[in-house]
Amino acid sequence: MLPYTMSDSNSTDFTNPTTFILLGIPGLEAAHIWKSIPFCTMYAIAILGNFTILFILKTDLHEPMYYFLCMLAVTDLVLSTSILPKMLSIFWFYSREINFSACLTQMYFIHCFSVIGSGILVAMALDRYVAICHPLRHSTTLTNPVVVKIGLAMVLRGMMLILPHPFLARRWPYCRTNTIPNTYCEHIAVVKLACADISVSSYYSLSVAFFVTALDVFFITMSYTQILRAIFRLPTKEARLKTFGTCGSHLCVILAFYIPHLFAALTQRFGHNMPLHLHVLMANVYLLVPPMLNPIIYGAKTQQIRVRLLQLFTHKET
Repeated sequence: MLPYTMSDSNSTDFTNPTTFILLGIPGLEAAHIWKSIPFCTMYAIAILGNFTILFILKTDLHEPMYYFLCMLAVTDLVLSTSILPKMLSIFWFYSREINFSACLTQMYFIHCFSVIGSGILVAMALDRYVAICHPLRHSTTLTNPVVVKIGLAMVLRGMMLILPHPFLARRWPYCRTNTIPNTYCEHIAVVKLACADISVSSYYSLSVAFFVTALDVFFITMSYTQILRAIFRLPTKEARLKTFGTCGSHLCVILAFYIPHLFAALTQRFGHNMPLHLHVLMANVYLLVPPMLNPIIYGAKTQQIRVRLLQLFTHKET
């Protein structure tokens, strides 16, 4: 049965499908319960870790780097919550249906907050550049109003760049199938179901991905090139290690964000011989691992956060 009906075969008017069917991880349906355990664990760690980071930073630490870290924590919470509840309902209750509008909304939030997260990493690289290369100007350059404007610019960039995705997806006619071989509504997976020329959606999606990733990686690379040059000019090894240590957590977060993203993109474009379930697993790992790792990395590598965590646990024990 077709997922929608057309009032006139010669008309361009159509009715969108009322629902899509999310298959979960194709080929591994029998193992969905077992697969849910690591995903649920990652989600629980992401929720607990990011809320802990937000609590600590709200009460104690008020510097530009920590404001950006708060933004990153909120982004991670929204990103993981956009995908995990529906995924777990598929794994646990076989609730595979998702409303058409809800599917487009999920698609928008996932892609939008991925772009916002990438932008926040650029802002954090800028903060480290100013703090290390121009330390005397750090407090006057990255004032609270400037930090707010940078954060707002990153949010607006993500919202505006991804906004065409759901609008373009809504206008296509869907007459093939309403089955999506994934655990969430990924943009290309949805528009591929359309029985129309989706070149506009495909090219725009590719352009946004290239524009965001290439520019953000370029700015981060430029920032850290200047940072490393400044560090190597320091007179002693101890000073170099101490200064580089202030960037360690940010570098780990950057790697945790971009490496899964790059690997998922490469497997999607060139891994045509790879089983479908591996493609789906990679797409989910890319979205779920960074929100889980970020609070762990900052908790382990940032002295101020680590000290505050120890104080919290010590206070609870006493």
